[in-house]
Amino acid sequence: MIAIIDYDAGNLRSVEKALQFLGEEGKCTRDAQEILKADKVILPGVGAFGEAMEKLDHFGLVEVLQNVAKQDTPFLGICLGLQLMFESSDEAPGIAGLSLLPGKIVEFPKKEGYKIPHMGWNSLSIKKDARLFQGVEKEPYVYFVHSYYLEAAEQSDVAAVTEYITKVHASVERGNLFGCQFHPEKSGETGLQILKNFCEVN
Repeated sequence: MIAIIDYDAGNLRSVEKALQFLGEEGKCTRDAQEILKADKVILPGVGAFGEAMEKLDHFGLVEVLQNVAKQDTPFLGICLGLQLMFESSDEAPGIAGLSLLPGKIVEFPKKEGYKIPHMGWNSLSIKKDARLFQGVEKEPYVYFVHSYYLEAAEQSDVAAVTEYITKVHASVERGNLFGCQFHPEKSGETGLQILKNFCEVN
C-alpha cells in the first residue's frame, strides 16, 4: 500500500487516481501506524509552506514523516511536498521544514516578461541514471505551478532542472527520498512513467 499523506493540503485525489490508473493501491491517510507500515509514502500538496508545516504538526505527522525517511521507506514529495522536505522557505521565515534533505526554498526574482507563479509546461534537463526518469524521453515537458523554488544544498541530490527566470532544481533523489517540484499526476504520459518508476523503487 502507498500512503498518500492527508493533511488538508489539497491535490490528494488526483494523485490517488493516477496511482489507481497504474494499478497501484494508494490510500489517503493521516494515521501514523498506517503511514509507518506503508510500502511507500507520497507527500503531495498545494498551498503555503508555513500553513502546511502547521497542519503536519497539528496532525502529529512531522516526526512520523521523519521516521519514514529514517527507516528507508521510499518517499516522494510533490510540489509543496517537495518544498516541505527541505530545511526552510522564504515564504515562511523562522518556520522549519521537515529537514529530510539540506537546502532551502527561495522566492523567484521578478523579471520583465515572466509571470509569478510559474504556471505551465516546462522541459526538464535530467541527470544521467536518475531513477525517477527511467524510460522517460529526453527533455520531457512537465506541468508546474509554484511561486517559490528549491535551491538544494547538495548538487548530487538534484535529479532534474528546468529554466524559468533562473535555474530551478525541479527534482531530487537521494537514497529512498525523491521529490518533484512539478506535478507528475498532471503531466500526461511522462508523469505517469515517473510515478510508475517511483512505485517500482525497491
